[in-house]
Amino acid sequence: MRFEFATATQIVFGAGTLAEAGRLARPWGRRALLVTGRTPRRAERLQRCLAEAGIEARVFSVDGEPTLAAVGSAVSAAREAGAEMVIGFGGGSAIDAAKAAAGLLANPGDPLDYLEVVGRGRPLPHPAVPWMAIPTTAGTGAEVTRNAVLGVPERGVKVSWRSPHLLARVALVDPEVTLELPPAATASSGMDALAQLVEAYVCNRANPMTDALGAAGLPRIARAFPAVWRDPRDLAARTDLALASLWSGLALANAGLGAVHGFAAPVGGLFPAPHGAVCAVLLAPVMSANLAALRARASGSPALGRYEEIGRWLTGRPGAKAEDGIAWVQGWVAELGLPALAAYGVTAGRVAEIVARAQSANSMKANPIALTGDELAGALTAAL
Repeated sequence: MRFEFATATQIVFGAGTLAEAGRLARPWGRRALLVTGRTPRRAERLQRCLAEAGIEARVFSVDGEPTLAAVGSAVSAAREAGAEMVIGFGGGSAIDAAKAAAGLLANPGDPLDYLEVVGRGRPLPHPAVPWMAIPTTAGTGAEVTRNAVLGVPERGVKVSWRSPHLLARVALVDPEVTLELPPAATASSGMDALAQLVEAYVCNRANPMTDALGAAGLPRIARAFPAVWRDPRDLAARTDLALASLWSGLALANAGLGAVHGFAAPVGGLFPAPHGAVCAVLLAPVMSANLAALRARASGSPALGRYEEIGRWLTGRPGAKAEDGIAWVQGWVAELGLPALAAYGVTAGRVAEIVARAQSANSMKANPIALTGDELAGALTAAL
């Protein structure tokens, strides 16, 4: 047995911990680039915390998922402000933009030097400047991952910049900041966390550490998600959901994902589709495709037993089967009102193109079994 496990230098979790941000960042200097989502006013309390610690923050807002151009602008803003650190406050998009900006501030060149697929894929030579990740959603787990997902619109793709040097110095997770999250964002980010836990648990790179995270995270998210949906102000349930999201990030960063996220990259690059919503509607079809393929070609695979466990964890029924877990996912996608991929312009005529792109995605390599082109097309078509 051999495995590795890497994550943020420090994880601070708990309701009210946002107030500690200034204390945690103060050793890094007095000037920060604060990267937020499209609503910077949500970071006003954080700005006050930083100011009380003597840290001046230059705010940079990311409107939507980050692109190479947006990251370049963030780096320029940081240099103009003399920033000694970067703080990402928002969903996965803001955190990935902050992560990439922190990396570029300490390294020569531009993101294309380091990007996978469309870039040169060079290793990052130097650690990023100190940076802190503060998620405002319970979904992506980006606060503890070593990759930043960036859009390259001119190429119609979303690709990763991946390096252990991009891990955050501090991941600060305060469930209180998710209390005001709108229903649509709660739904899509929560389903993203669920998909990450499922894929990391069944993937071909799972290890004992990530297995423990999946075994703890999947039952917790299955309990917490319905409670949050019924009462968005339920702090205990929000805390459970934030913890499951954190664990999903730890798991995917140290094991891998699968075909759901293999599809999500090209779909997100080609269409204006939110990442979490894409993962939500693809999860059940991909689970079904994997089950069928495993039973047909790899009946001894441990992933088959893991899908059975997932069925029991999601439903809470000791006698549940893998198919019951798939039905649970389908039921929640319907309950949350998440649209099929056709709502974002994905048509049957684009299936072959998306499948071809997905087959080269890094996430696809960890799928528990190599799916054929026809199997991938079937799963994608089922999500239309």
